[in-house]
Amino acid sequence: MRIFTRINMLSFFTAHWYVSSEHTSNWAVLVATSRFWFNYRHLANVLSLYRTVKRLGIPDSQIILMLPDDMACNPRNAFPGTVYSNADRAVDLYGDNIEVDYRGYEVTVENFIRLLTDRLDEDVPRSKRLGSDAGSNVLVYMTGHGGDQFLKFQDAEEIGAWDLANAFGQMWEKKRYNELLFMIDTCQANTMYTHFYSPNIVATGSSELDQSSYSHHADNDVGVAVIDRWTYYVLEFLENQVTSANSKQTLGDLFDSYDETKIHSNPGVRWDLFPGGEQEGRLRTLVDFFGNVQSVEVEKSDSDEPGSLKEDLVEIARLVEKWQLIAQDYAAAGNDSLQQGNERPSSSYEVKRWNIGPGKLSEETPWEKRLIGLSVLGACTAIWFAGSALGGTLV
Repeated sequence: MRIFTRINMLSFFTAHWYVSSEHTSNWAVLVATSRFWFNYRHLANVLSLYRTVKRLGIPDSQIILMLPDDMACNPRNAFPGTVYSNADRAVDLYGDNIEVDYRGYEVTVENFIRLLTDRLDEDVPRSKRLGSDAGSNVLVYMTGHGGDQFLKFQDAEEIGAWDLANAFGQMWEKKRYNELLFMIDTCQANTMYTHFYSPNIVATGSSELDQSSYSHHADNDVGVAVIDRWTYYVLEFLENQVTSANSKQTLGDLFDSYDETKIHSNPGVRWDLFPGGEQEGRLRTLVDFFGNVQSVEVEKSDSDEPGSLKEDLVEIARLVEKWQLIAQDYAAAGNDSLQQGNERPSSSYEVKRWNIGPGKLSEETPWEKRLIGLSVLGACTAIWFAGSALGGTLV
C-alpha cells in the first residue's frame, strides 16, 4: 500500500505546485517599409532592434523580420555583405546569423495585415507566420517614411492608422496577444496610433503631428545616414541599461529617458488602452516585450476534465492495482504447480502434453501491455521524484 501513499503525496504536491500565468511567450514583428539605398538607415533601425531582442533571448522562430531591400548586397555598399548603424562600424548588424522572413517585394501592406490577423494561405510556411496566442506579448516595431495617419510601404502603397487599428482589433478578437507594445519611427509617427481601440496596448512614437523624424548621423564611407535619432536613443538605453534577460528596467524607465533636445522631435506615449493606465503600464519590465519568456502552466490537480492530471493519477492507480492482482494470481498459480510436482505419481499415470505456442494471456494485446508497463514505469518515476522533493525515501 506504500505506492498508493506515494500517489496521494504526489497529488498533494501538484495541488500546491499549480502556476497560473497569462504571459507565456514573447514575439517580435520588426518591419522596415522603405526601399532604395538612401533609406539605408531604416533597414539599420530594424536590424538594430532585431539584434537586441535576439541578445535578450527571443529566438528567430518567434521573430518576424521584414526587409524590403538588401542593403548588404547593394552595389553602392562600400562594405559588401554588411550593414552598420554607427559610423565606427563596430557591429555588423547583418552578420552570419540573420533570418529574413519577408524580403523585397514580399513586404507589402497586404502581407503585413495578413501576418498580424493570421489570414495567410495554408501553403505559407511556419517561418512566415506569427504564432502568437492569448498568452503572448507582442512587440511591433515599424520604421519608414510617413505622414499624418499613414506609413508608406516601398513608395508604392500606404497603410493607414485605421488599417493598423483594425488589424490589432482582429488580433485581440482572435486571442493573438496578451499585451502589445507598438513602436514606430517615422515623420508624424504619433498619429499612427490615434485610432487604436483594442485593450492591453501601449504605443509610442518618435514625433508629433506636423513634426519630422530625423536621422542621427551619417557614415561618410557608406555615404548615407545610418540610423534615425529616436531609434538611436532607444537602442542606447536598451544596450546600456537592459544588459540581461533578468533586467528590472521598465517601460516607464525607457520613456522617461526620452530627451527632446537630442531627438529633435516630441516622442509620444499612449497608455489609456492598458489595464490600470499609465500607473500599471509604467511597471511593465522591458524584458516582458524585448526578452524571452517561456512559462509552463501546470493544471490544477483537482480538475477532473478529460486528460487532466487528476484523471491520469486515478488511471495510474487503477493500473497499479490491476497489475498487483495479476502478479498475485501468477504467484498462486506457481505455488499450485510446485505442490503438484512434489506429489508421488501413482502406478498408472497419464502423460500430459502441454501445447506450447502463442496464446492470449489476458485481454490486453502485447502492445497494450507495453503501453501499460510504460505508464506504470512513468508513474513510479514521478512518484519517486515527488517523494524525494518531499524528503521521502524510495521503498
